[in-house]
Amino acid sequence: MFRIKNKFNAERDISGCGLCGIINAKKVKTNGGDIKRAISVEHDRGNGLGGGFAVYGNYPDYAELYAFHIMYDNLPAKADVEEYLKNNFIIEKEEPIPTFRTSKIYDHPYLHRYFIKPKSDRPDKLFHELGDDDFVVNSVMLINQNYDGAYVFSSGKNMGAFKGVGYPEDIADFYKLEEIEGYMWTAHNRFPTNTPGWWGGAHPFTLLDWSIVHNGEISSYGINKRYLEMYKYNLALRTDTEVITYILDLLIRKHKLPVRLALTVLASPFYQKIDKMDDDKKELFTALRQIYGSALLNGPFAIVFGYSNGMVAMNDRIKLRPLVAAAMGDFTYVASEEAAIRAVCPSPDIVWSPKAGEPVIVEFEEKNIPQKGGLISL
Repeated sequence: MFRIKNKFNAERDISGCGLCGIINAKKVKTNGGDIKRAISVEHDRGNGLGGGFAVYGNYPDYAELYAFHIMYDNLPAKADVEEYLKNNFIIEKEEPIPTFRTSKIYDHPYLHRYFIKPKSDRPDKLFHELGDDDFVVNSVMLINQNYDGAYVFSSGKNMGAFKGVGYPEDIADFYKLEEIEGYMWTAHNRFPTNTPGWWGGAHPFTLLDWSIVHNGEISSYGINKRYLEMYKYNLALRTDTEVITYILDLLIRKHKLPVRLALTVLASPFYQKIDKMDDDKKELFTALRQIYGSALLNGPFAIVFGYSNGMVAMNDRIKLRPLVAAAMGDFTYVASEEAAIRAVCPSPDIVWSPKAGEPVIVEFEEKNIPQKGGLISL
């Protein structure tokens, strides 16, 4: 079942989920074979109702264009969305997303991709004065909310999400990921908790270059959602993972917070810890709690998110979900289980379990030195 609209029901499942991430700090590309092998080790964390991947560096010939991946329920929806795109964007290329029909993934929506850039004379007067990124964000939300039977599931530059209903290893075969190359990969095996499995509800969730895979449950979803709606984000999917994507977009892209500070907002230290900090740190962290209190994520979670400058993995403030990291040369690996990492990197240089609320940050720099608790860029 892949329906885009009328997709929610009252069914619930016990939560599970698995996640993985692989990044090469020098942007050496690998195909999707390793990430497929790693996430397949976490097969039992899912139930076949959602699997997906994000890859960065896979569209070098169109690196300056926004790559829209769109799933359609029907051909009329496709025609309506394409009319909107033609009116507001220059479409350099459009084509079906290459897939391979398998015995396990056979009932799926129309999957199409467009390499586009906003027109300078676009007729959409409501968003005419916006910069390109903001216009793309508003267009994604407009399509997802107003075009029945259509869903934009990827919209970044030189990156793409590939996801659907199925186990991730089967989704990888369906999208022929072993024929795709990239320098950063994330993967997710979903066990839906509060929403049913459907094609758009699989992870990763994306917006522009942000992509999020998530294991856990965000109990602060209600206040996070209301906070984001103040900034005109449309949360149409009714899933807690969606708020993480938009909070990071708000804090880093729009409010210009450094990545590490933005992560501190998501998993802020408790006030008991802040009270013991030096005066300068105490003032900073107190201000962040006061200004961005509604962006704090409560509940058990482990996340991996990719963006144009690198990859981040982190736990909630008391580490209620598993997360393991490892490094080997210029590669860094994160996963829900160490076995998933060792399936593709049997003898890493270092393996560690990040502390609660302490991120692993890997940026595309000349050198990255692995240390317990993260990578420090030189």
